[in-house]
Amino acid sequence: MNLHIATIAIIAVNVLVSIRGFNNMQFFERYKFGIGAIKAGQRDRMITSGFLHVDVAHLFMNMFTLYFFADVVIRWLGAPKFLIIYMASLVAGSLLALFFHKDEPFYSAVGASGAVTGILYAAILLQPDMKLFIMLIPIPIPAYVLGIGYLLYSIYGMKKRLGNIGHTAHFGGAVGGYLVTLIFKPDLLWTETWMVILLAIPIILLFGLEKAGKL
Repeated sequence: MNLHIATIAIIAVNVLVSIRGFNNMQFFERYKFGIGAIKAGQRDRMITSGFLHVDVAHLFMNMFTLYFFADVVIRWLGAPKFLIIYMASLVAGSLLALFFHKDEPFYSAVGASGAVTGILYAAILLQPDMKLFIMLIPIPIPAYVLGIGYLLYSIYGMKKRLGNIGHTAHFGGAVGGYLVTLIFKPDLLWTETWMVILLAIPIILLFGLEKAGKL
């Protein structure tokens, strides 16, 4: 696969910022997502945190996922719209994390997962017949099954507070990718109606659970 210059640029920024964070804890602490600091006025953290990573494995997994799905979005919508979806998903992930954790001043997170999940969701909307091979599973899985399953797992992770993972940012990124893709390509509402509805189910479920006080 030939990487588009837009994808290379995003990967390069993530790598450079993350390496700086690996080697400079003061830099990492200043630019990570932190509820207390954001509420105190450092709103830039809502964007900068999306380019920091905990370690090389965390960085690699996010960039590896981006590598697979970025080209689908670029082929369908072009590089400028791909970049808009990426950044909108990053911001949406931070906004959802801020919404759900607003009363937890010590909550913090880093990573491009929200932005990358937005690109994943955009790619599924644009090319719902995509098939993916998952490790240890010998048959291809429809991409939409993975996307919906991932979001349902994220809801579970949010409810159970599983691991040191920003499940809310993943979910917010998916919502951002979903909505911005439909804004850019509204004909999907009638050409891929069932896929649009299917991918909306976990989003509706999340906000329904939040409204009912179940999260």
